[in-house]
Amino acid sequence: MKRAKWKGPFVKKKEIENKKLLVLPRNFEVTLNYVGTICNVYSGKKLLKLTLVEDMIGHKLGEFVSTREKFIFKKKKKK
Repeated sequence: MKRAKWKGPFVKKKEIENKKLLVLPRNFEVTLNYVGTICNVYSGKKLLKLTLVEDMIGHKLGEFVSTREKFIFKKKKKK
């Protein structure tokens, strides 16, 4: 379900002064104020470190953190 347009993007209102490590939700939308910030985003199993860059502006953080791991077949050992 999308967020209503009249509410605007989901961002934290307070300014970041010292670009420190933050824990942000997956539905957080990247704005110009947060470019260059290093943050942690929860993938459902662990926190992944993400650096916010200019190309991410307007996107949600959940798009950059995968919730599923790639499946790898186990190889049988030869005798």
